[in-house]
Amino acid sequence: MANEHWVVEITPWGSVHYVQTLALRYKVLRKPLGLVFDPSIFSSEANDTHVIAKSGNWVIGCMILTAHGKDMKMRQVAVDPQFQRKGVGVQLVHLAEEEAVNQGAETMVLHARDSAIPFYLSLGYSIVGEGFEEVGIPHHAMRKSLVG
Repeated sequence: MANEHWVVEITPWGSVHYVQTLALRYKVLRKPLGLVFDPSIFSSEANDTHVIAKSGNWVIGCMILTAHGKDMKMRQVAVDPQFQRKGVGVQLVHLAEEEAVNQGAETMVLHARDSAIPFYLSLGYSIVGEGFEEVGIPHHAMRKSLVG
């Protein structure tokens, strides 16, 4: 998927673009909360699917997809602040949903920060259950059927 400013694609774990996602995830998701990466998690992502948006040769958005039976879990979604609210996240989610279906998933699941709930609701996701705290901030479980 592409537009005039960026392209959205799958990138291999361990690639240069994967390494760039680590920096973006730190900048957008961790640093504002005073969190650091535990390097031991990197090898655990080797079998995941890594979806990126890049402008030129630089990653401006990313997410990880982890298969759990007929569910695909979307996690670590980050878009560079300069590109937020411009459609990058929407394109990332659309490609992620296509990829999940291609891998046999029937449902996309995620834990959304409360601030991101309106974004996911606009894409057809629904809230499941009560809110909870994760990494010190409020979240809600969300899901979307990918079949029918």
